[in-house]
Amino acid sequence: QIELTESGGGSVQSGGSLRLSCVVSSPWPKCMGWFRQAPGKKREGVASISRTGGRIAYADSVQGRFRISSDNAENTVYLQMRSLKPEDSAMYYCAADNDHWTCALTSWNWNHWGQGTQVTVSS
Repeated sequence: QIELTESGGGSVQSGGSLRLSCVVSSPWPKCMGWFRQAPGKKREGVASISRTGGRIAYADSVQGRFRISSDNAENTVYLQMRSLKPEDSAMYYCAADNDHWTCALTSWNWNHWGQGTQVTVSS
């Protein structure tokens, strides 16, 4: 069973930055991802990264502003968020897929989830 624990959420003003962290229990999954869900909206895939870091994907809405990275030695995946906008406000979840290598944000293969960390961006 893979366990995921997020941290790093908070409240910032528009244009600010936050870094989210997700500690992953071993073994390191094939794919790690960040997702978000705002009240009344569907869950959205934000960014994903493969175990080797060779496959990375971003949602169009965060491309160029967010960066996903991993530190396998620390069993941690990060989401650096810059130039935050009010529309980035949501609960952010860390997710893992240990069965597939595609790491696609739109797939239904993400089957391990953290509890979430809230990000609030004020204008």
